[in-house]
Parts: sequence; C-alpha cells; structure tokens
Amino acid sequence: MNLEKNREVMVENQLRPNKITNSDVLQAFMSTSKEKFISEDKINICYSDQDISIKGQRGYLKNLHLAQILNHADIKNSDKVLHIGGLTGYLSVLIAKLCNKIYVTDNDQYFVDSIIYNFTNNEVKNAKVIKRDFSDGLKIEEPYDLIIIDCPQYNFNLDLLSQVNVGGRIVYIEKINEELSKAYKMIKYENNYSKVFLFDVFSNLYLTKKEEGFNF
Repeated sequence: MNLEKNREVMVENQLRPNKITNSDVLQAFMSTSKEKFISEDKINICYSDQDISIKGQRGYLKNLHLAQILNHADIKNSDKVLHIGGLTGYLSVLIAKLCNKIYVTDNDQYFVDSIIYNFTNNEVKNAKVIKRDFSDGLKIEEPYDLIIIDCPQYNFNLDLLSQVNVGGRIVYIEKINEELSKAYKMIKYENNYSKVFLFDVFSNLYLTKKEEGFNF
C-alpha cells in the first residue's frame, strides 16, 4: 500500500474539489502521516472518505470535515489555539503547523499520552498537552484566539466564550441526533457573539454521551 500516494489522492480528490484551497491547510495534510495516529487494522481506510472510530464513540471525522474545520477556523500563524478533545493528536498536529501556540486537552490519560508521543514524533515544539474535562476548557492559559472542538457534542458550553479574546473564534460541532450534527463558528464581540452555520456532519461519533454533556 502506497500511503504517501493515498494521502496525495485524498488531498486532490476529497479536499480540493470541495473548496479547500488554502495552501497552508493543504500542505499540513500532505506533510502529516495520518496512518501513524491510528491502529494498524484501520490504516487501510485512513485516507478514505469515512469516519475512523478510535475508542468507544470517539474518533476522527472524515478528512473533508477536518479540512473544513481548519478552513473555516481561518488559523493565523500568530494565533493561540485551544483544541478540546485531542484524541491521538492528528488534528492537533495539523493545527500546530498553522498556529503560533496550541494547547490540547483530553479527559482520557491514554489519549493525553498518545498526543504527547505523536507531538514528539512529529517534532511539534509549540504545544502543551493537559488532562482536563472537556467542559472546563483551559482557564489557566486563557485567553485564546481560537478554540476548536472537532468531535460532535450534544451540549455546547457557552461559558467557553469567556476564554477567548474579543474577536476570537470557536469552531465546534453540535450533535442534533444520532446521525446528524451541524458545525458552527462563533465570534466573540465586546458584549455579544455571532453564530454562523458552516456545514452538516453525518456521523455516529460524539464527544460525550447526551446525559453526560456540558452543563450550563
């Protein structure tokens, strides 16, 4: 299996035709070996157009959705980013290649260890990984220019807006039902915020169970 060729085909056939044209985003995908972030039995599908389950109901959305998240996040090389729910670090590494500093949280020690391991293997120097509950964000390092939550969740904690700068963004995916989720982008203003719909996500994955969701 020629994984490098598969990665190139993924970029050319899945990302570019769907309006992912940011050269920095495309280069981040081209230079990151996704197969090193997943179990060996799933390597054959890592560049296909499908979700990849990692543990329980958590996993990576389709490559296009990950690219859409990065595209809509409009990450600048001066940005300080919080990535909530880092999993094994694949998307975190992509973000790290685009921003100035990234903080990654996860509530599972296995994933925290995996992210640290994969950051080392990918020579990521601008990152810090901390074990935290998803609803907490990471107050000790606030404020952020951007918060990304890429796994669908049933309840979004509006309190996370307090952890971003004025003009800062939050890109997240809200679970509507078992099959459908919707991606949104929030922008914080002095005394208000905007919320814009980005794209639909059809996936069984979710960050937390409905009854264990974030509390307002």
